[in-house]
Amino acid sequence: MTAPEPSGIVLLNKPPGLTSFQSLDLVKKFFSTSKVGHAGTLDKFASGLLLVLVGRAVKLTPWVSGCDKHYQGVIRFGVETDTLDPEGAPIARGEIPPREVLEEVLPRFRGDILQAPPAYSAIHLGGKRASQRVREGESVEMEKRPVTVYALDLLSYEPPLASIHVHCSKGTYIRSLARDIALAAGSRGHLQALTRTQAAGFYLSQALEFSSFSPEKAPPAEVLTPLDPRFFEALGIPVIFADAPTAEKICRGIPPDRLIKEKRLIPPPDAQVAAVGLFRSGAGRDGDFLGIIEQKAAGVWSYGYVYASS
Repeated sequence: MTAPEPSGIVLLNKPPGLTSFQSLDLVKKFFSTSKVGHAGTLDKFASGLLLVLVGRAVKLTPWVSGCDKHYQGVIRFGVETDTLDPEGAPIARGEIPPREVLEEVLPRFRGDILQAPPAYSAIHLGGKRASQRVREGESVEMEKRPVTVYALDLLSYEPPLASIHVHCSKGTYIRSLARDIALAAGSRGHLQALTRTQAAGFYLSQALEFSSFSPEKAPPAEVLTPLDPRFFEALGIPVIFADAPTAEKICRGIPPDRLIKEKRLIPPPDAQVAAVGLFRSGAGRDGDFLGIIEQKAAGVWSYGYVYASS
């Protein structure tokens, strides 16, 4: 009998010095599968929580990567680098701002803001990554994008280093935030260090160290976070349950609107998306994950992903 394909999410503590791609390679080898992806890149110099999706869970990337994130970072004032991180070459210098100036400008970067991503980034411009174009000697103009900074706190300031906490939306670049804060304070700066502490309801304290994936060690029981109701609760996605006959209809692709009209599925009020699980024991927390339904228009539901039939 063939063993079932591993499927779920790995909470990995990425150390500085490794790319996110290299981290994925470790997980691929551990599970002997090529079906691995991550929900939000961490730069090579950065560390912290990397959410790695394994097996069929890879198709849940849009819902996982779209969640907000928390970081602790260190801004070094006085010098801006071309990459906006410690690995880049200096391109501009400025005076070190006093603490009162720094505290005065921080409120400008809270809430909904427009932010220009770093030129050294994976964003595609005309079919090429912006970073590749820069390395090829091209001049790149990065268009500003709307992002949301829910919280921005100054944890400590020992000039020229400022330690900050950031809670932000998907698409926010902390390197750009460091650059822009420095400019607003009449200085220049770059991001010296960065640690992701929380993403999609999961915490760095839950993450596994790289040593957990050593072939000489038995894998820890919790290496894969299963796609159960607690997983979706962490993402902030409500869960509804279907009985066995309804689950069979879902696997056959019967439209969710039809199942809702037949009262086989009851979507949560005011929700735009919901995960569907198989109701089995009546305990309210168990059940196999069946798929995602999304409300595309008022009262109109469709499948975002039918997991059970993949």
